[in-house]
Amino acid sequence: MEKVFQKLRNLDAYPKINEDFYSRTLSGGIITLVSSLVMVLLFFSELRSYVHTTTETKLVVDTARGGTLRIDFDVTFPAIPCTLLSVDAEDISGERHHDIKHDIVKKRIDAHGNVIEVRQDGIGAPKIERPLQRHGGRLEHNETYCGSCYGAEMSDDHCCNTCDDVHEAYRKKGWSLTNVDLIDQCNREGFFQKVKEEDGEGCNIHGSLQVKKVAGNFHFAPGKSFHHSDAFLHNLLGFQRDDYNISHKINKLAFGEYFPGIVNPLDGAQWVQETPNGMYQYFVKVVPTVYTDVKDRTILSNQFSVTEHFRSSQSGRYIPGVFFFYDISPVKVTFTEEHMSFLHFITNVCAIVGGIFTVSGIIDSFVYHGQMAIKRKSQLGKFS
Repeated sequence: MEKVFQKLRNLDAYPKINEDFYSRTLSGGIITLVSSLVMVLLFFSELRSYVHTTTETKLVVDTARGGTLRIDFDVTFPAIPCTLLSVDAEDISGERHHDIKHDIVKKRIDAHGNVIEVRQDGIGAPKIERPLQRHGGRLEHNETYCGSCYGAEMSDDHCCNTCDDVHEAYRKKGWSLTNVDLIDQCNREGFFQKVKEEDGEGCNIHGSLQVKKVAGNFHFAPGKSFHHSDAFLHNLLGFQRDDYNISHKINKLAFGEYFPGIVNPLDGAQWVQETPNGMYQYFVKVVPTVYTDVKDRTILSNQFSVTEHFRSSQSGRYIPGVFFFYDISPVKVTFTEEHMSFLHFITNVCAIVGGIFTVSGIIDSFVYHGQMAIKRKSQLGKFS
């Protein structure tokens, strides 16, 4: 047994020196203090890295096909009344949405930005009492109402019972609806009265759109849109003016869910119109993004970059409004949250302690032998 212990003693890589042979110096004490402080600072820095997560970023080709894109917006127009403001969307696949009302909320605001009224678009239309029938007479008791489409009927039994029905019928025909004040449905619903009441007001419009994941555009413009010759046209509802002030502030614009670290460059952006009429355009490049946190929860969202341009009506005939033209990037960004493993943390701590201990020992040895060399030369009188 004693032979085994002796062999183990021979394997000792850390031979001990009797304390009587130790020589402690002032320089050694200073180096020990400084190296200990550095060691403590680096330890806490490593501990901070271990406690917090890091995010790894990768760029890959987006191979996903199909799908939809959610667009959340909150835009304020200080000089366009809510009744005149409409939202439209179209994409390169040919899908078009005119005067979107679903999931859209409008807030009437005064000149100072104070909210006057909040209403969900398309809800709360006044009830029509004794409206005008297609045959020209007024609705009688126990008679089924069938309003005139004023020449835009698609069939003999086609009825337009609301002002929006008449606009829709004209839109399908590709016609512009003029002299709206002569439309019985619009008069009965108090359309002109609404416009007069909201004169001088602004509008905050917010909501969301669900569109195909292909290039397209959505826009805010005064009037009702209709489709003609593969283009969007806008009927200004008999309220044609010399200019429409499309000054606006984008409170929020997002193409997908929020994830940590996302920056939407148009949030808070504001533009004030200085020339009469025109089209303000935003050209948006949407980048698909996948965010995975440390718990392996995945968020499918999008980031975007943007450039902007204003087209004045003086340089051509343009629809007044704010247009967002978006395109989908073929490159996808992936963010993955990672946590340093405990073994990695221990390895780094050992490297810090061992590295500083070794380096400080080299520095101490260099300083000590330098001091001894100077002392010997001084004793020999070589510095005199």
